[in-house]
Amino acid sequence: MRSRLSRFLTPMIAFSIVAFAADISVDYNHHADFGRYHTYSWLGVRAGGLWQDRVMNAVDSALASKGWTKVASGGDASVSAIGKVNEQDTMETFYDGFPGWGWRGWGGMGTAETQVVPQKVGNLTVDIFDSSTKQLIWRGRAAEAITANKPDKNEHKMDESVDKMFKNFPPNSKG
Repeated sequence: MRSRLSRFLTPMIAFSIVAFAADISVDYNHHADFGRYHTYSWLGVRAGGLWQDRVMNAVDSALASKGWTKVASGGDASVSAIGKVNEQDTMETFYDGFPGWGWRGWGGMGTAETQVVPQKVGNLTVDIFDSSTKQLIWRGRAAEAITANKPDKNEHKMDESVDKMFKNFPPNSKG
């Protein structure tokens, strides 16, 4: 039989894991021959302040690990990245005691106070285009790649998000 505490904590732990993991999605042109792309050039990075260089370095590192070479201009592919920070409200509830807990299992009273806390959340989109046709061939998105409330952990979280984004890159070449 599960204790009352485990019934309460299990959903909270599961929610915490989901809430702090970046949501990664990847899509690509299934007709593109990724085997013919070996070099890339940057179209640009649009992200605030220090993040432009950080995003570029993270993507450069991910592509280099996949065998792609960065060139100043004229690459087989062109890369663009956009980082955007939005404000999102988070609900925080503080409990004073737990309802149903009391002496020898008898019900006790508890109170709860909920506050709305605004939080800045950063999303990152990386696009790769075929340089000759200008067609989008790959897009990776990381929702909640950074949170402005934890600046000391943001760079690491963004690097992890980019690594996950490029985990199965390049996709299988067309057939």
